[in-house]
Formats: sequence, C-alpha cells, structure tokens
Amino acid sequence: MPILNRALPTARSRQAEPSALLRVHDARIAEGIRGATPAEAATGFRLAPPASPARANLFQTCASPTCSSGWLKLLRSRSTPCFEGEWCCSQACLRTLIETALRRELDACSAGGETHNHRIPLGLAMLEQGWITSAQLKGALEAQRSAGAGRLGYWLIHAVGVSEQLVTRALCIQWSCPVLNADFHDADGLALLVPRLFVDAFGALPLRAAAGRILYLGFEDRLDNVLAFAIERMTGLRVECGLVATSSFRPAHDSMLRAAFPPVELIEACSEAVLADALARTVERTRPVDSRLVRVHDCFWLRMWLRPQTGAIPAPDSVRDVIASSRTH
Repeated sequence: MPILNRALPTARSRQAEPSALLRVHDARIAEGIRGATPAEAATGFRLAPPASPARANLFQTCASPTCSSGWLKLLRSRSTPCFEGEWCCSQACLRTLIETALRRELDACSAGGETHNHRIPLGLAMLEQGWITSAQLKGALEAQRSAGAGRLGYWLIHAVGVSEQLVTRALCIQWSCPVLNADFHDADGLALLVPRLFVDAFGALPLRAAAGRILYLGFEDRLDNVLAFAIERMTGLRVECGLVATSSFRPAHDSMLRAAFPPVELIEACSEAVLADALARTVERTRPVDSRLVRVHDCFWLRMWLRPQTGAIPAPDSVRDVIASSRTH
C-alpha cells in the first residue's frame, strides 16, 4: 500500500501529486448550487453534517436496498451502527452500503481523468515581480545544479540571499493561494480533525477553524487539493488552503505530529470485495452513531463517530479512523 509504506517510516514525508478530479473547485463553480461549498459543487451533491444523531425508531428499517429482514430484528438497536447517515440491521447490509461507497469513490476518481497544471516557474515569477535579478536567478540555478537536489526556492534563500517572505509570496502566486501564518496554532485541538498519517505523508498543517465553518489548511511549498477536498467532505467545513513560510511551518508541523490524534486502524486488502468485508466488520464492531468514507489519493479514509457531535471539531475520544487500501487500486 503506497501511502502507508511511504509515510510510516519517516518523520516528514512529502506530498503526493494531486489527482485532477479531487481538486477543490474555484468558489465561482459553487454559484450553480445555491449556498453550496466548492466540494458540494464539485461532486454535485450536498454534504450532510457529520455524525448527526440517528433516529431511534422501533420500526426504522435497514438502509440496504438488498435487505429483506431489517424490520424483523426487533431486539436490535435502531440507532447504531450507521453509515453515512443510514442505519443498517446487519454486517451484510453494512457491506452492501460500503461497497456502493467504494465504487462511488473509485468511479469519481476515474471520471476526473488527468489534467496538467501549467504554472509559471518560480524564478520567472519572481523576475516578473522584480523581486530578484537575472544574476540572482542564475546563481541559484547553478547552486541547485551543483548540489543535484533541493528546490529552487531553497537555493534562492541560501545561495543568493533572497528573503524567505519573497519566496513564499512567489510560491503563492504559482499556486494562486494566500500566505497563511501559524500564529496561535492549537495542535492538540486541530489534531482531532485529520489522521496523523495524512498530516505526515502529505505535509499538511491544520492551522485554525474559524467560526466553526472554515478550516485553514497550510502547506510548506505546494498545495494538496486532494487532501483538502477529502477533509471538506468528511468534516463539512469549508477548507481554505495556503502556504506557510518554512521557518514557521516546520516547528508548527513538528508540534502537530506530537499531538494526540484519534486512534487509527490500518487495513490493506487484496481486493475491493475483501476491503468492503473488512470495513463492514470494523463498523459493526465499533457501532458508531455515524460513519463516512472518502478517498484520499490511493487510500480510503473511514471515520466513525462514537457519539453525536455538537460542533465541527470532534470531542476527544469520540472518533475512530480507519485508513485502508486495496492492492487492486
């Protein structure tokens, strides 16, 4: 499983290339759906608030379209387990819903195809703004060529003395995003929003949640819109991405990795069918009040809420995560 194998042994893994389909769309796209977030406009459906309390009804029926006995199970709780807002009467019915969700995520990724982002090179962007000279750009390129490694921004700072702030601003021009800061970063509070594995593997830094509606997500030198889109779908928060200067990003990111994240289970399956079985067993065993599945690059993220939530950020010990992968994808 590429993501898991890459992320676990290292202290700071770099990000994978974003997939075309799962990029967060420009806010103007959302105008086609009144009040829709970019994620809702991208998928064409609205996102339900996570972990809303299930209706405990004696005569509530199973959500699985293939179930023919859910109403007969009078002694089974009608409030848990729930998957994406729907109650299921058995592990077999959970498996049916999870299989549908897996196909949805895979089909959505396939439908997006491959696109190429043509961004102006960093050196040219800075020349255009008048922030560096041709001699400085040439010196940085020569230093990069001699070392055989390192990004141009690093060599602009360390070889020819360009300020870090200017390099960060130029990177933001490349990615069409704002410069964010890590002031007043609450690592322990924000760690409840995203699995530690994603923070590590994709170089993500949740910075702050504003008014319980917007999550500011920082990166060091490039955005990961796939991860941002997955977090937006999972939490219901609108995710705004930006870049953070390296001198601020790295201490905050290290602090984030030391925070207390929700418990996580890692699953690798040999096929989609086996993966659906494993996830259904996990949901049946945990019996969450709600759960949801989204895709993040080459893996799937299942989050389970153990009790109803009162805000956008889960309460401590109220969520469990599963990160899963199938060898066939």
